[in-house]
Amino acid sequence: MDHDMTLEITGSSAADIAASVRALIERGALRPGDALPPVRNLADDLGVNRNTAVAAYRQLTTAGVVVTRGRGGTRVADRSAVAQEGFAADSVLRDVATGNPDPDLIPDPSRALAGMAGRPVLYGEPVVDPGLEHWARAWVGDDLAPSEVRLTITSGAADAVERLLAQALVRDDAVALEDPCFLTSIHTVRVGGYRPVPVPVDDEGMTVSGLRAALEQGVRAVVCTPRAQNPTGASLSERRAEELRAVLREHPYVLVIEDDHFSMLSRRPYRSLIGPEHRRWALVRSVSKFLGPDMCLAVTASDPETADRLAMRLTPGTTWVSHLLQRLTLALVTDPDVDAAIAAAGAHYAERNDAFAGRLTELGLPTTAGDGLNLWVALPVAARDVSEQLMRRGWLVRTGDEFVLADAPATHRLRLTVHDLSDADAERLATDLAAAVRAAGGRPAPAGME
Repeated sequence: MDHDMTLEITGSSAADIAASVRALIERGALRPGDALPPVRNLADDLGVNRNTAVAAYRQLTTAGVVVTRGRGGTRVADRSAVAQEGFAADSVLRDVATGNPDPDLIPDPSRALAGMAGRPVLYGEPVVDPGLEHWARAWVGDDLAPSEVRLTITSGAADAVERLLAQALVRDDAVALEDPCFLTSIHTVRVGGYRPVPVPVDDEGMTVSGLRAALEQGVRAVVCTPRAQNPTGASLSERRAEELRAVLREHPYVLVIEDDHFSMLSRRPYRSLIGPEHRRWALVRSVSKFLGPDMCLAVTASDPETADRLAMRLTPGTTWVSHLLQRLTLALVTDPDVDAAIAAAGAHYAERNDAFAGRLTELGLPTTAGDGLNLWVALPVAARDVSEQLMRRGWLVRTGDEFVLADAPATHRLRLTVHDLSDADAERLATDLAAAVRAAGGRPAPAGME
């Protein structure tokens, strides 16, 4: 945007400035991708305090009108749909890009719903159901090193992460994110107006050098997936977790958020970045992967101060999580039959992913299944070229570049959700994928040579 455009932005309060920018966007004077003036320039031109300009941009980023790109400045948001998990709308292709659990493996809540009668919950009562709190404390307590733990219930993991960041950060603060990264985390950080700092992920999780470099850049928060990292399937090894804790020991007030989304389904042990002396931390465990995406509930365990500040953003009467949903969750997770079904589902996902990885390896595309719902498949050619070839064969896949912050190798990856394919369909997809690689100019390794 030219400096002359700055003069068209008007207002003396944050709300007026934000409304002025919105009006410019609505009449087409500002278009997606256009840069807004730096905060300091805008404040000088309007004769307002810099904090007023910061507040105006924060309102716009929270509303999704603009996005912050760190040194790239603040720009008008692209109005096209943001990449996110789930089925592709209106596609006639077989969708193996969803990231969804198998609906047939989600426990039926009918019996639990029938037994949920109880007195109504009124304003002013505790926002956490006592029964769920008792169960959740046991669920997370054994896995945490800090001795003092407080619990908060939120509407899913994404809700928890957004509120945790908002209670600790201000616009332009830096946040360390795994790279490649879960789509929702990328979206949450950008919409919040924070600056994402990529930390590479390898087979053992976040790299030590990457985290150290992020901390040297002044990140105020770290968002980490301790196991079943999405999209890679990586889980922290005990050695790596210990090394990362050692790095964080010098930064006890950096907020560490662990999103243990796969928890009860995981085939890997939980290993944590959170050391016993760390001062600002949160462990988030949602129930959506094993009880279903519509069960929008997550347990957040945290230090007392973080819990208090998080509670201020969960005002009773406006944003508490329904006690009916809390009671339903408790009824399901304490049912032995449901517990057995969750264990069986975890085994199923692991077995199906292992089997498909074996098919690809036999076809010259060496693949190892990590933990989680998906497979992260390395290709000898650009993933977008392979994706186009697969579309011609009737398949819709997700390319690695959608998850990238700075990791160029991920552009040669596909993330596939294959656990619900029949054996015949899995065989066809694997064969079509190998053919798509050849058509895109690649050459799968000969069998036995990978």
